[in-house]
Amino acid sequence: MAEPETALAARGLIKQFRRIRAVDGIDLTVGAGERVALLGPNGAGKTTTLMMLLGVITPDEGEIEIVGRRLPRERSAAMEQVGFAAGYLPLPERLRVREFLELFADLYGLRDGRAAVARGLERFRIEGLADVMGNELSSGQRTLVGIVKAGLHQPKLLVLDEPTASLDPDVAHRVRSGLERLCAEDGTALLVTSHNMQEVERLCSRVVFVARGRVVADGTPEAVAARFDRADLEGVFLHLAESSADPINDARVVP
Repeated sequence: MAEPETALAARGLIKQFRRIRAVDGIDLTVGAGERVALLGPNGAGKTTTLMMLLGVITPDEGEIEIVGRRLPRERSAAMEQVGFAAGYLPLPERLRVREFLELFADLYGLRDGRAAVARGLERFRIEGLADVMGNELSSGQRTLVGIVKAGLHQPKLLVLDEPTASLDPDVAHRVRSGLERLCAEDGTALLVTSHNMQEVERLCSRVVFVARGRVVADGTPEAVAARFDRADLEGVFLHLAESSADPINDARVVP
C-alpha cells in the first residue's frame, strides 16, 4: 500500500529575532487528511512557526514543503493548496454571506462557485445565513463563514488559528463536525492552533506541543498526556506554562 501524501513537511526550522531564538529546530509533518493541533503556551514559538509555514516570514534555517512545493521559492503555487481562517479576521459588512463566498469562489477560479458555496454552507449547517448581511452576523457566525470560505477550493491543507475561541457549545460543535466532514470527504489535512484543550481532544488525532521554540511532545492526545503524567491535555498545557525547567530535548511520543 502506498504511503499517504504529505500535505506539510517542515524540517529544522530556526527563527531568531535579535537575541531571542523564537524557533529552535522545529520539525513538523502533516499527512493528507490528518487532523493535527500545534499547541503551546504564550511565547513558545507557536505563532512564529505558523507564520513560517504560511510563508509570511522566512526561516533563518530549515526547509518547508507544502504538497511538495518548496517555500519560499514556490510559495504562490503552494498557497493555492492552502486555506486559512481565524476568528479574528474581519468579514465585509455590506455584503451578504452568499455574495462574499461567491466572490471568493471566483477568486479561487472555481468552475461552479455556487455549488461550492452551497456545499460549504450545508457542511457547517449554516444555510440559513446565506442571505444575511455581514454586519448582522454574531462572532460565532463570522467564524463559521470564515471557515467555509477557507475550504471552498478544497485545499490540501487547512490552517486554523483559534477556530473555537469564545464560541458557545453549539457553534463549536458545528465547527468541529463540519471540519471532520471536510477532512473525511475532501482529504484535506488540518493544522489547528488553539488554547481550548477540550476542543483539541475532540477534533484532533495528533497534537504537537512546543515550548521555548522546540517540539517537546508529538503524539495522540492520550499518549502526550501520559508522557507528562497528566490526566489530559489541559494538564500538559498548564505544566508547560508553569514549568521553569529546561525544555525537554527528546520527548517525541510514539503511539
